[in-house]
Amino acid sequence: MGKAKESKPKKDAPKEKEKEKKNNNLIGKINNLVTTDLNNILESRDFLLLVQFVPLQLCLCTTFLYQVLGWSAFVGLASMLILFPIPGYIAKLTQDVQRARIKMTDARVQNVTEAVSVIRMIKLFGWERRMADRVAEKRDEELRSLWKLRRLEALNGIMNFFIPAVSMVVSYATFTIIMKQDLTPSKIFSSISVFSMLRLQLNRISWQLSTIIQGKVSLDRVQEFLQHTELLDAFVEAPIIVPDASIPNDKQVIGFNNAAFSWSLENTDGSLTPTSRNFRLRINGELQFMPNCINLIVGPTGSGKTSMLMALLGEMHFIRPAADSWFNLPRDGGVAYAAQESWVQNETIRDNILFGSPYDETRYRKVIQQCALEKDLELFDAGDKTEVGEKGLTLRYARVTLARAIYSPAKIILLDDVLAALDVHTSASIVDKCFRGDLLKGRTVLLVTHNLALATPVASFIVSIGLDGSVRTQSKDIDNALQHDRQLAIEAKQDVEALEISNEEYTSAAEMPKAKPADGKLIVAEEISQGRVTWRSMKLFLGALGGDYPLVFFSLWMSGFLLTDWVNTFQTWFLGYWGSQYEHHPASEVNVPHYLGQYTGILCTMIVVYMLSYIFFIYGSMRASKTINTVLVESILGSTLRWLDETPTARMIARCTQDIRTVDGPLPQSFSGLTEIGMTLITKIGVIIIFTPVFFAPGLVVAGLGFYLGNLYLKAQLSVKREMSNARSPLLAHFSAAIAGIVSIRAYGAQIPFKKESLKRIDHYVRIARVSYNLNRWIGIRIDWTGALFIAALAAYLVYGGGTLGASNTGFTLNMCIDFCTMILWWVRIFNQFEVEANSLERIQHYIDIEHEPKPTEDGKPPASWPTSGDLRVENLSARYSQTGPTVLHNLSFDIKSGERVGVVGRTGSGKSSLTLSLLRCIVTEGTVYYDGIPTNTLNLDALRANITIIPQTPELISGTLRRNLDPFEQHDDSTLNAALRDAGLFTLQEELDEARITLDSDIATGGGNLSVGQRQILALARAMVRGSKLLILDEDYKTDAVIQATLRHQLASDVTVITVAHRLQTIMDSDKIMVLDAGRIVEFDTPSVLLNKEGGMLKALVEGSGDKAALYKMADKDPKAL
Repeated sequence: MGKAKESKPKKDAPKEKEKEKKNNNLIGKINNLVTTDLNNILESRDFLLLVQFVPLQLCLCTTFLYQVLGWSAFVGLASMLILFPIPGYIAKLTQDVQRARIKMTDARVQNVTEAVSVIRMIKLFGWERRMADRVAEKRDEELRSLWKLRRLEALNGIMNFFIPAVSMVVSYATFTIIMKQDLTPSKIFSSISVFSMLRLQLNRISWQLSTIIQGKVSLDRVQEFLQHTELLDAFVEAPIIVPDASIPNDKQVIGFNNAAFSWSLENTDGSLTPTSRNFRLRINGELQFMPNCINLIVGPTGSGKTSMLMALLGEMHFIRPAADSWFNLPRDGGVAYAAQESWVQNETIRDNILFGSPYDETRYRKVIQQCALEKDLELFDAGDKTEVGEKGLTLRYARVTLARAIYSPAKIILLDDVLAALDVHTSASIVDKCFRGDLLKGRTVLLVTHNLALATPVASFIVSIGLDGSVRTQSKDIDNALQHDRQLAIEAKQDVEALEISNEEYTSAAEMPKAKPADGKLIVAEEISQGRVTWRSMKLFLGALGGDYPLVFFSLWMSGFLLTDWVNTFQTWFLGYWGSQYEHHPASEVNVPHYLGQYTGILCTMIVVYMLSYIFFIYGSMRASKTINTVLVESILGSTLRWLDETPTARMIARCTQDIRTVDGPLPQSFSGLTEIGMTLITKIGVIIIFTPVFFAPGLVVAGLGFYLGNLYLKAQLSVKREMSNARSPLLAHFSAAIAGIVSIRAYGAQIPFKKESLKRIDHYVRIARVSYNLNRWIGIRIDWTGALFIAALAAYLVYGGGTLGASNTGFTLNMCIDFCTMILWWVRIFNQFEVEANSLERIQHYIDIEHEPKPTEDGKPPASWPTSGDLRVENLSARYSQTGPTVLHNLSFDIKSGERVGVVGRTGSGKSSLTLSLLRCIVTEGTVYYDGIPTNTLNLDALRANITIIPQTPELISGTLRRNLDPFEQHDDSTLNAALRDAGLFTLQEELDEARITLDSDIATGGGNLSVGQRQILALARAMVRGSKLLILDEDYKTDAVIQATLRHQLASDVTVITVAHRLQTIMDSDKIMVLDAGRIVEFDTPSVLLNKEGGMLKALVEGSGDKAALYKMADKDPKAL
């Protein structure tokens, strides 16, 4: 997708870099759109009320001021209008900063999303610390933009206080100095109430303007995404219209005629132009697949086999090179698709297979049998009710994907290399029982495969694609095709290991990833906390907010806010004092400029103190945001594989996006408001009691009643908000699953069911949210009534109770009482908002308290020269996936010398994968593993894993350039990287002049989505060679086996030890030694020749049952170094 770095920028690099950066952050942007942006739009929904309500309030305020102060009110309002451009300019700057900030957030979310998506690779490579640093770097960029944004918001808030204050001072100055009127207490406190209303409206504008700006920016981003995102042809173009003569008479034909396809197109100068690294599939002439039989699509890695299926499904852009160009895939009878990278939902095995189809017991049982799932289901207590788990962690989920396609009623089935991830026994079983079975009779199957020996006996038609993306051969006579296509014949010969018919059963439950409960639940349900927010969660925020000196921070900050509140109260009292002078002195003796200057000085003092306090708090909130995000990311990266298996990535992403967004903004703002209003309440009730001691008891009653009602409200609202938070995760998880499997969903035509399910989850969330809004109305009415009664009682007492207070103190006390009652409601609401937002702290705290792998220590650092060899010695190694789980490896002991190539074979469940994980200490182990003479249990995990490289069947790649994938932390030069690509065999799989040739500057999509799985494995091997590990673990795959095996034999250093987990005997028969595992135990371990001479041996039985027994014996007798 996008380029992360250019070593040699081109002339148009800025434009290209912008485009690449945009594409690079696509996944992060989509996650941001459905979380942060939609939330911003929701919060800004009240802008219509602002448009209607604020102008009405301003008109009423102007009318009242005119009644009290005469035409001087218009002078004050004029000064307000003159100053209005300042907040407008600040709002413009805020919008620009918000746009820049949201881009930084996109980049950070993309980084986090990708890190979570490939977190197993990160852990297996020991990259946790470096990846955390990379996320922290993106986070720092985001926080710099957030710091600018918060300062602008603080400035805007100050201006919203300053402008009404200036308007009030100008109005009073005009009224007293120019109009020569007496500023009596009645006029002062009447006008103060109106100016307070004006200030409230400006604060409402300030408060909502920030959310409106965020909403506007987010709305623009959503609009830009909807309008400018590249769509499939089916959504943007009219149906392809071609002359009747060019369309076959049979509308049910499957195929192409003079067609070309591209993954991405740009419309420049009115024409469609291919973008960089743009593969094209070309079909010259006519290609029609045979109906009602199996059609093979073969070719070397990266030739475009998957692309041909994608072209038929409409997932590529159709380029018409001629007038008679067409392609056709009839969908009347339905289409089923099994992807190369199997896609499963986080549902039960049965639900994944049914995929919305009605349950047919007989058909379902046949599918389970023909797709070789019976033995797997027997391993689980809940059988097919067991959750597959995110990304199919429970079992070989390629068979679940295949079973889904076979079970569907579709007449056309597209299978993309479904045999690749299976061992030879399972593949043979599926070919024999499924491909030859009754469920595929009368159905058209298009099968992409590398395993010609297994697939050709059941196929009726074959298509071969060349490296340039063009069709090389098509024929009904497969033998004839092999004779005339030399490259195809070579591939068939390399893959000649035929169907394994061994009756030896490697039945074992040893390699169950983890103990499954009887109900089949693999994914742990998300926690829903009960009661109030815990002190532990609050301590996380307060500790990060206070930094290294929390006492100093909170003392200075609260002192600043308290001083601001006292000065604010004093300025109100001072106005009353000024007005009282007219009661005791003639108007000519009242020094108006003196009082006006003092009042102005008081206002300026309050503004300066408030500004310093708020900026000081913003600095602390930035520190808290950085600290909490760092702790969260490091906790997730330091978690165990078991926890990762049980936790959907959607939840992890939600913690790092939605919850961190709350920590960045709403949470500290609510905490600041809560503290400020709390101190204001204390100040105002204190003033009321001082001036009217008789209202001490009623004041406490009102305050107590307000807090009692607030407590009832908070208990209910907090539970509702927690339900809302937990209803959001399934919604996001369903969305993420849909994005991951979008091709499969469209292939099956399942868009409508997925939309319905999404709407169902949205409705569930909205129903909970509606309760939340009703609770807000409930508390609002009760607090307002309580405040109104208190104000009425106090006013009646002051007017009719015969009090000794003067007019100024009476007005001052009533003003304090009104503010106090208003503040109670605001305090309750903000406290509720704070507790709701603090729920994010609880969710983050849960992820900080998870089970972690051991942290690095100083004692765990190996010598600088380690390892110098690939010697591996294992003594009594046992392993389990958890402390209480069953043992999956039993007392393994073996010795591998440096430079040896060792093959590991065994049935599914025999312990092969568990062995590789135990060598990397990814699971709980007992016994000792010596790597170059040092016990691995004494080493830091990052040091151990950094010196062992594992290549899984489906390697994980990150978005950016190929250079970034090979050397993500920029430790090597280009010559080293190119040498690794060459030695890994990438250049032998592509032609020199091919426009789609992969280079270091080629863009890699997120997850390597624009590369075939075979290409990804070649790149993984190149990455392993760049790392220079002395121990290499390879989980062998069919796709690029010949290329990889050649590299392992000839390109690796002589002291590199290679352990190959094999699916095919041909892969490891020339190894120095072969290890045969069964039920977590070593049953055989010696050279191939010795094991083949062992009567009754398991390896010998496998070879004897092979279709290529002679070749395997010949390979075993050769010197491995000579191959």
